Amino acid sequence: MVGIARSLAQTGYSVVVAGGSDVPVAEQNLNEGEPKDSIRYVGVGESPAAGMSSLKKLWRVFVEWGGKTVQWLDRQPSKPSHVVVYGGSAQYMLRLLPWCKRHGIPLIADVVEWYDPRQMKGGRFGPFYLNAQVALRYFYPRCDGVIAISSLLENHYRELGCKVVRIPPSLDVQTDQNIFRLKNPGAPLVLLYAGTPGKKDLLLHVIEAVEALDVTGTRLRLKILGPTLEHLKASYNRSEFSSNIEVLGYLNQTEIAQHIRAADLTVLLRESARFTNAGFPTKLVESLANGTPVIANLTSDIGMYIRDGVEGLVCTDCSVRALTLAIERALELSGLQLQAMRYSAIEQAKRSFDFRAHSEDLDSFFKSTERASS
Repeated sequence: MVGIARSLAQTGYSVVVAGGSDVPVAEQNLNEGEPKDSIRYVGVGESPAAGMSSLKKLWRVFVEWGGKTVQWLDRQPSKPSHVVVYGGSAQYMLRLLPWCKRHGIPLIADVVEWYDPRQMKGGRFGPFYLNAQVALRYFYPRCDGVIAISSLLENHYRELGCKVVRIPPSLDVQTDQNIFRLKNPGAPLVLLYAGTPGKKDLLLHVIEAVEALDVTGTRLRLKILGPTLEHLKASYNRSEFSSNIEVLGYLNQTEIAQHIRAADLTVLLRESARFTNAGFPTKLVESLANGTPVIANLTSDIGMYIRDGVEGLVCTDCSVRALTLAIERALELSGLQLQAMRYSAIEQAKRSFDFRAHSEDLDSFFKSTERASS
């Protein structure tokens, strides 16, 4: 969402991010570039307050959701040229879509997920999953356009007759010459996982592959950022992990970026399913943007950006065995080979994931929705 806002600001749009927040937040500038006021944030007080009872929270989410956003839009002295909805539920869309139609303003859905019942509280027949499905299947196709994060979503909405542009996750890619350092001869290969595994990432497979190859840490180490050691033990029913696995828990974004740059490769393993293929891993984007190649199996559009032996190493599938073979290949890489992969990683990030690379496509897309709605 921030990447798209920066892409739009780059082409001259003035972007206001109206965030949910549990209390109204006065408008503030977000953009660090020029012009300084091209991206602003305002909190509309949509989210349930922390002290609300469960019943009131449910009422806010399933009945009132979207009302405060529409009220905020009504109060604006001048109406926006476009409205982009990011992650809007069925109730939210039920309010926002008629408002945009009434005022003749194009509504664009930024779609980044196709939820699986396993991801939602209550499962397949729970209200959260059903709510998301109504938004994905009914409301988003009725918008004036769709920004799709993946080819799967792009093709899905295009087949429904929607106007679609595919934009992967984007950020500000800055080249730091320190990322091109040579690996010290004899030093262990450092792998890194950063993030929250959730239902997507097969982190246990990564742990098992690393433990199978080297428990001492003389040849291979794995750093895990995000989950705590206690959380991993409880999640995987383990009393301990081998000494070559270092669990660092939650870190701030600056510290995470430093650890990514210091690693030799990051690891991302996911099963191939609709919900993994519909999204796109920001972990991969952040790794390449920090000049660190990736070991991954090919889900979603990863194959468009990771070429085996160039920006990373490709696993044939998401099994422990396939990952073990890929890590064994990584252990054979020389310092110069790893350095060349770092160059390729950062160059791919500049071409594909820098927000500036998508400005023209988004500008053309937004202008096309104006013509369609006029």
